Amino acid sequence: MKSLKRRKIHDRIMVGLLSLSTIVVLLPLVIIIVHVFVEGFSALSYDFFTEELGSPSRAIQGRPTGLVHTIIGTIVVDSMALFIAVPVGIGAGMMLSEYPEHLLNPSLRIMNDTLNGMPAILKGLFIFVLIVKPMGTFSGIAGSVALAVVMLPIIARTTESALQAIPWTIREAGLALGIPRWRVVLSTVMPTAKAGLITGVLLAFARAAGEAAPLLFTSFGDNYLPNSWLGFIFSPTDTLPQRLYSLAISPYEQWHSMGWAAAIVLFMLVIFTFIIARLLARDKFRKQA
Repeated sequence: MKSLKRRKIHDRIMVGLLSLSTIVVLLPLVIIIVHVFVEGFSALSYDFFTEELGSPSRAIQGRPTGLVHTIIGTIVVDSMALFIAVPVGIGAGMMLSEYPEHLLNPSLRIMNDTLNGMPAILKGLFIFVLIVKPMGTFSGIAGSVALAVVMLPIIARTTESALQAIPWTIREAGLALGIPRWRVVLSTVMPTAKAGLITGVLLAFARAAGEAAPLLFTSFGDNYLPNSWLGFIFSPTDTLPQRLYSLAISPYEQWHSMGWAAAIVLFMLVIFTFIIARLLARDKFRKQA
């Protein structure tokens, strides 16, 4: 009896410690969320989503200001980054998973891990030298390439994990029928791993969507809407992470509140992406079960 009571006490102590650890992990996130919403909710208005930022005098004089150009720029830059990173990242992940015997595989794995651990600001500097200097101007496309470099190793690693989770018997069945290896991968393995692949892409997008450092050296930002849609691609383009940083360090109180509002929009974008990724991952595990 004493041994049973002792085990129950130890079990309760362990549950209590784990609960305390959970609270310690969640508390900073809850504090950040509450503080951001308290500071920025009042700045969320119709003008915030329909007007451009303009000059500081515009906000000081009480004229309507907003971040419509920033929101559109974020959508354009992030979409182009996905368009660049997804095929390359999935291709690299396929190489790592499906062709482990290939001579390039060890080098690819080392380079992918190195790129994943590299600070984002160094990736921005690399794209600055590679694209911005030859073009002679900051641009949305340069920002997209920088974010694509951030996404690439994440997509490659999650693709490898998703493909490795598929039983090898599926591959062997296709190969036994005389189907080429590449066709087995594309027509059988990839569709089976679809949920995992989409989850990896969404996680990479959520990671890149919050990066400001690479964009400071590439897209740079602008206070105004461009004259045409091409301006979001070939001219300095505003994005939420970069704009949040510039508003936070500005000396204008009116811009500070807009910075908090931008943080809310960015936070909701990232959280929404993570929720979708988690739902897809849960659906994948449920089907496998």
